Amino acid sequence: MRGLAFLICAMLPGAVLAEPVVLRVEAQRAAAAEAMIARWAGRYPEVMRFPLPGGWTGIGLGPMEREEAEAELARLSAAGEIPGDSFIVPVPEGAQPVAAAVAGAAGAPPDGAGPAAGASTFAPQGAGTGGASASAAPDTAAAEPVIAPPPGDYLRLQRFDTREAADAALATWREDFPEAGLFQQPDGGLAIALGPMPAEVAEAWLGAFRRAERVGRFAAVLPPDDLGEPLEPAGAIELPQAGSGAEMPPLEDVQRALRWAGHYNGEIDGKDGPQTRAAIAAEVLSLRASPDAAETMRALIQRREAWRAEMNLTQLDDPQSGLSLMVPMDRLQFDRNEQGLSIYGPKDDSGSALILYGAPGGQQEMLDFTGLVTALGWVPSPERQVAQGRASLIGRNDTHIGQAEARVVDGRVQGVVLIWPVMDAADQPHVAAEILDSLRATPAPEPAPQAEGPAGTDPA
Repeated sequence: MRGLAFLICAMLPGAVLAEPVVLRVEAQRAAAAEAMIARWAGRYPEVMRFPLPGGWTGIGLGPMEREEAEAELARLSAAGEIPGDSFIVPVPEGAQPVAAAVAGAAGAPPDGAGPAAGASTFAPQGAGTGGASASAAPDTAAAEPVIAPPPGDYLRLQRFDTREAADAALATWREDFPEAGLFQQPDGGLAIALGPMPAEVAEAWLGAFRRAERVGRFAAVLPPDDLGEPLEPAGAIELPQAGSGAEMPPLEDVQRALRWAGHYNGEIDGKDGPQTRAAIAAEVLSLRASPDAAETMRALIQRREAWRAEMNLTQLDDPQSGLSLMVPMDRLQFDRNEQGLSIYGPKDDSGSALILYGAPGGQQEMLDFTGLVTALGWVPSPERQVAQGRASLIGRNDTHIGQAEARVVDGRVQGVVLIWPVMDAADQPHVAAEILDSLRATPAPEPAPQAEGPAGTDPA
């Protein structure tokens, strides 16, 4: 109820509350949206749904004030409880709180009528209800209903012989899959698994895990009896089944979307190489939109487009450097030109800045530019990648993330530096990817048409 009251108060005339925001965590097609909303609402008290372009549904945590959202983003990201590409946005148009509606479906309805139809409150396997009802003892009326897991198979990810090794692996798996559980198998082995889920869904996702090289020879789909007793119960997980089969989008679009998601740092060349294939396989597991690579790439491209619209990226043609690129101008404003540099400072205390450089030169002039970037502290304590005709730097301190790239193109050095506040770290790789993917020389103006003299005369 706090979230709904926050929204109402923020819309009152003369309200002094800061603009409410939402921590966006998911984007799903209509067929999978309800299940995912229920999953998030079962874990967090305030969840919102909102429409997105193309018939998609967005899912976010909130609403809340931006400062609170930034703290939650940092905390939940560090704990691996939300996707790595989650980000903060103003409360979208058409957003609706859903926690109250889901709570009524997920728990016991009023007047002690017992669990609602389709309720899915999970207990450890083998820990049944013992036939007790909510009315058997007055002091248990408020207890959460406990029922056996729904039928289905489990996806065994790894198998171990010692508890120490299994616990260490479980902690690693839960960074990406907090729903993973640990089971004591009938043969004495220890298994890390996800489930339960329909067998055909488990088989499809087993293939996805294999293509991503996240599992080995012990990975398998097992019925509950073969998996054994839970030592660390598996959490409820909703993995969608593959659709009817979508066509893979153009690979250049796929590579750009993968770079935006942080899974690809190679060239945008449209070639189906091993780096591209590995990035696709990793994103299938990260996005969880489908075990099918083509469907996942279409979902990722649409998610990227929705983010671009929310960030209001616009094309900047800078006359001083001769560079053109897509940037979030809502957060930047031109400051000055200085020693061949175009400097854009923060707008409205955004904490962001952009420096552009363009001049004739080759490898040495490119290295001179990266040395200047480091000396001025724009990229603190940078990690460097230097090759012929290209150099990249990235680093951070307590206040900002600095990222720079320099290229030699047609006898000119193109340099760009992005300075981004640490408190908005989740958006930084997305913004940097968009800037670097769009960076190019400003198109030369077309020459004005030459006036023609009268027929039969010399135009001179």
